[in-house]
Amino acid sequence: MKRIYVNEKWCLGCHRCEYECAFANSHLTDMVKALKGKTIHPKIRVEDGGDVHFAVNCRHCTDAVCVRSCISGALSFQDGMVVIDREKCVGCLTCVLVCPFGAIMPAPEGGVAQKCMLCTDNLTGEPNCVKNCINNAIVYEERD
Repeated sequence: MKRIYVNEKWCLGCHRCEYECAFANSHLTDMVKALKGKTIHPKIRVEDGGDVHFAVNCRHCTDAVCVRSCISGALSFQDGMVVIDREKCVGCLTCVLVCPFGAIMPAPEGGVAQKCMLCTDNLTGEPNCVKNCINNAIVYEERD
């Protein structure tokens, strides 16, 4: 299965992936209307560590501890991807605590968790963060 990978040596720390993620998940067609003057809540985030920058997002682990820990069954595997059913999520946020990558976070509206879904619910093709990374630091590919 294809997954998002980060080439941290190429990441400039520009945070564009965060804006592209927030835009893709806004379900609007105009980025200015979607984001201008608003606090964004992307499902990917850039960590800045001095000279090293890298994007943190869901790795869609094959043996995902978040899925095993979800008390409501809101997290599950679907076509090799870890998906969240927001209707089933009870907001306990156990998944946030157990994710070894810090890739699951509380949703801004509260009560539920949010995570990267590879833009499957809003795009076709590759995820928006990958498509718009100006330095190709984020790639969407299949690896061993």
